[in-house]
Amino acid sequence: MQMIIVDDEAHWVDNLSMTKPWHSLGIEQVHKAYSAREALQIIDTHPIDIVISDIQMPEMTGIELIERIRKHNKKIKCIILSGHSEFDYAKKALQNKTVDYLLKPPTDDELLGAVKNAINQLNAEWELISSLSRTQFTLRENLPVLRGRLLLDALQGHRFQAGEWERKLVSYDLPFQSGEAALMLVRMEEEFGEFDNTDQTLIEYAIINMAEEIMGEFMEVWGVKEEHGYLVFLLQLKDQGTDLEKESILEKLSLQLQYKVKQFLKGSLSIVITEWFKFPEQLSTRFQQASSSFRQIVGDEREFIMRVSDLELPSVHGPLDALYTPPTLIHLLESGHWDAAEEKLLAVCAELDEKWSESWEHCMEAGFLITASFTNLAHRNGHTLANLMGTDIEALQSGDAFSSISKLRKWSLSVLAQLKEGTSNEIKDIRSEYVKKIQDYTDKNLHDDVSLRVLADHVNLHPTHLSKIYKIETGEGISDYISRLRMDRACHKLKTTTKKVYEISMEIGYMDPAYFIKVFKRQFGVTPQEYRDTK
Repeated sequence: MQMIIVDDEAHWVDNLSMTKPWHSLGIEQVHKAYSAREALQIIDTHPIDIVISDIQMPEMTGIELIERIRKHNKKIKCIILSGHSEFDYAKKALQNKTVDYLLKPPTDDELLGAVKNAINQLNAEWELISSLSRTQFTLRENLPVLRGRLLLDALQGHRFQAGEWERKLVSYDLPFQSGEAALMLVRMEEEFGEFDNTDQTLIEYAIINMAEEIMGEFMEVWGVKEEHGYLVFLLQLKDQGTDLEKESILEKLSLQLQYKVKQFLKGSLSIVITEWFKFPEQLSTRFQQASSSFRQIVGDEREFIMRVSDLELPSVHGPLDALYTPPTLIHLLESGHWDAAEEKLLAVCAELDEKWSESWEHCMEAGFLITASFTNLAHRNGHTLANLMGTDIEALQSGDAFSSISKLRKWSLSVLAQLKEGTSNEIKDIRSEYVKKIQDYTDKNLHDDVSLRVLADHVNLHPTHLSKIYKIETGEGISDYISRLRMDRACHKLKTTTKKVYEISMEIGYMDPAYFIKVFKRQFGVTPQEYRDTK
C-alpha cells in the first residue's frame, strides 16, 4: 500500500514519514506533500491508498482536500490531524467519511492505530470486491458470453497451453472432456433475412435453445454464432460408451431440428455435420473442413443435411493456418506488439517451408496479406508505405519479394524493422510535442492553476499518462518542473524588479505569500527579501 502525508510544516511531514514504522503495517511507500495542491498532483500520478492531512493549510484546508479527493476516488482512506478540537471540524471530517480525527501531536499508538484501522477497512472492502462468491456470481452472469468467446477462439485455431482447456471447461461449467466430439454447422436460409438485427438475434438464440433441447437428451451441446453467420454446435455424447449408432443419431437429430424450426419459426436450415473427431486437438481443422463444405455448395441447393465426408477435399489444397490464427498480423501491428509480429511472420514462413514449399500461390497469399497489413499501419499513421520502406519498395513493385519463401521472409522482416523504427521516432516526436505544449502553457499561466489535471485536460490526456510521457522525455517530473520554474521566475523578479514579495508570490502561483516565503527559504536557505538584499 502507498500513503501520503500532507502538511505545510515541512519538519512535521519529514518527521512523520521517516521516523514511524510504517513498513511494519504493510505501507510500502510514504509520499510527502507540503501543500494540498502538491498532494493532489501526487494522488493523480500514484496509487495512493491512505492520506494523512493537516486540517489548517494555506490555499486549501485538509477538509477541502478530502472533498477534492472524494470527487475522483471514493476508496482512498483519509485521516485528519488538527490542533483544533472544535466540534465543527470533527463534524465535517465525519461527513467526509474520514477514518479518524486526531489532535496534534498524536501519540504513536493513536497514529499507528488510525492507519491500521484504515488498512483494515481497505482490506475488507477489496476482499469483498474480489471475494470468490462475488467472482462466481459475476462469472455466472457472463457465462454465455465467455463460453461463446472460448469456442470461437478454439474454432479459429487459438492454441491453448497444456491443461488450459481443462481448466477453462471446469471454470465455465462446461460438461465437455477430451475425447470424441462432432461439429454441426447451421446456416439460416433466406426466410430469416427478412428480420431486422434485433429479431435476427432472437431467432438465433431460439434455434440454439431448440438444438440444446432436441440433442440434449443424448449429447452435451455447446453453441455459438461465428463470424460468417453460421451457428456452430460442438457435440459430445453424454455416455461415451453408448451403443447408440453415433453416425445415424446426428443425422436424425439434425433432421428433427430442421423440422421444428420450419414448424415454429417458419424458416429453413441447411446443416453440415462432421465425422467424429478427437477433441480438442482436431476442433479447428474439422471446423475449417465443415465451413469449406458449405462454400462448395453452389446453385440453389438449400435445406440439406450433409456430412463432411460426403465431399472429398483434395489433399494438395488447404489454408495457410499461421497467417489467420488469432491474433492476426494486422492486430499485432495496430497494438504495437512488434516482437509478437515478428514471431507471426517467422511462423508463417515456417509453415510455408513445411507444408507449402512447392506452392507459389500460398507464398503469394502470405505476401499479399503481409503487405496489406503493413500498408494499413502506414496509412493509419498518415504515411505511405513507399515513404516508410525506402528501397524495399522496389522488391514489392517488381514482385520479387514474393518469388520465394526465403525472399518473403527476408523482405517482410526488413520492412517490419523499418516500420518499428519509424513508429518509434514518431512516438518520440509526439512526446516532444506534448512536452512543448505543457511547458508553453505553464510559462504563460504560472500565476493560475497549473496542476497536473489542468495540464492533462489542456492536451487531452489522462494525468497518469501525461506524467509518464513527461518523465520519459525530460527525466523530470511535472511537479518538479513547475516548482523549479516558479523559483527561477521568483529569483529573476526579485533581482530585476522592485515588486513587493507578495506581488511576486501571486504572479508565480502562490496565493499565500507566507507559504511562498516558506517554500523559497526551504529551497535557498534565505527568505525572498534576504535574497533580494544580496544582489
